[in-house]
Amino acid sequence: MKVLSRKLVELVETNADKLTNCWLKDVKKHPGTVTYHTYDEKQLYQRAFRVYSQFGKWMSNETAKKDIENIYTALGKQRRQEGFALSEVIQALIITRRHIWLLVGSAGLLDTALDLHQAIDLINRSVLFFDRAIYFTAVGFETKD
Repeated sequence: MKVLSRKLVELVETNADKLTNCWLKDVKKHPGTVTYHTYDEKQLYQRAFRVYSQFGKWMSNETAKKDIENIYTALGKQRRQEGFALSEVIQALIITRRHIWLLVGSAGLLDTALDLHQAIDLINRSVLFFDRAIYFTAVGFETKD
């Protein structure tokens, strides 16, 4: 992983608690995540914190598509069983991603063209991760046991 990419990953992981609390505040009030409004905050916190605190793992080239498929297919099944609507789960993942990029954008680490190029590389990997997470969540959600 390139130096700036590593810095951005560390920024996310170091701020996992802050990101999680911002995410929690948003899903508790967003009109597209109504089941989250009354869901147990402690469980929601733990779930979001796991994504933010392990951001480097997800962005690593060592994390295979199959790993994301297994985890997020199971997540989709679990959320369906818990009574969430698929649209809510997808919206929650979008909010997760949004908070990462709000933090990165406000960090002031993107001063040069090289910094921007490296950030774009990380953004691309992040987008791919979240696209896969959303897709496999939907697959798991739609899978009938």
